[in-house]
Amino acid sequence: MLLIDAHLDLAWNALQWNRNLQNSVYTIRTQENKSTGAGRGLGTVALPELRVGRVALAFGTLLARSTGHAVQNVDYGSPSQAYAIARGQLAYYKALADIGEVRLIGNLQQLEEHIAAWYAWEREPHLPQPKTGLVISMESADPILAPGQLSSWKDAGVRIIGPAHYGAGRYAGGTSTELGLTPIGVELLDEMNRLGIILDLTHLSDQAFWEALNHFDRPMLASHNNCRALVPHQRQFSDEQIRAIIGRNGVIGVAFDNWMLSPGWVHGSNNNEAVHLSEVVHQIDHICQLAGNCQHAGIGSDLDGGFGREQSPVDLDTIADLQKLAGILTVRGYAETDITAIMHGNWLRLLRSSWA
Repeated sequence: MLLIDAHLDLAWNALQWNRNLQNSVYTIRTQENKSTGAGRGLGTVALPELRVGRVALAFGTLLARSTGHAVQNVDYGSPSQAYAIARGQLAYYKALADIGEVRLIGNLQQLEEHIAAWYAWEREPHLPQPKTGLVISMESADPILAPGQLSSWKDAGVRIIGPAHYGAGRYAGGTSTELGLTPIGVELLDEMNRLGIILDLTHLSDQAFWEALNHFDRPMLASHNNCRALVPHQRQFSDEQIRAIIGRNGVIGVAFDNWMLSPGWVHGSNNNEAVHLSEVVHQIDHICQLAGNCQHAGIGSDLDGGFGREQSPVDLDTIADLQKLAGILTVRGYAETDITAIMHGNWLRLLRSSWA
């Protein structure tokens, strides 16, 4: 079954983690077997495994924060530094497209041609397998120097923007804050509205979430967000927030980070054997129950978001194992048409409606 994954930090892994994603996961693990740090030697995402897992399309992120200090390999001291990092990540995606490793998707015609090629390959697998398509998404709008610069980012390929990440962003309060939209955040949403860029609500604080919802009237999504009712944490969305996204015909992508799947899971505890892919299905099912249908749940794995197998469900070795979800959903009583919607159809519908 074809898959769409709405959140992968591919360029960040390639450039800030120095991973050659043209190599397999297993080669990268071997290259990192003497490295230290979260996820080193335990990665789950690379381009060969995306193709094995039939990931027809992924939302590839640009990720750089401007916090005024340098923490980890995502924070930079000034907006100009964040701008340069994000432009470099964008150049990486373009380089992959130039050498035929991926296909960049930025409009409806490209989307339809790309998905048609994958459907044709599904029917006739003796044909050459298409490359994974990438829709460019920005996680944290900090690299945008000013709202008036947004049109140049759109021209460069950005189609989705999440204004914030962790902490206090230049445009909005993010995870672990109680801050709303900043004045330039309101201006940014106005420009996104005007230019038709999709809003990603993921990582917004509760205050910024509701302010954005009231201010933005175009399509919106939550690329990688789980349910607060199942795992209590401000990073997750409440039932009220999920219903609000559903009411706007949005889609919520379920993330695969163990601490977002299992209450009380502790970073570094090496207890991922307690978490299985069935926990992902619990999150999907909760969204479907709130909606009363299967039209608003999808996959936003975030499997390369700064962790590896040590922080992923124990029955997942690489991203190719996303295919296991279809079987688990079948056992849970989901019909094939609903499974197809969850695996890729809902994201496809959202992109079609946004780009029509």
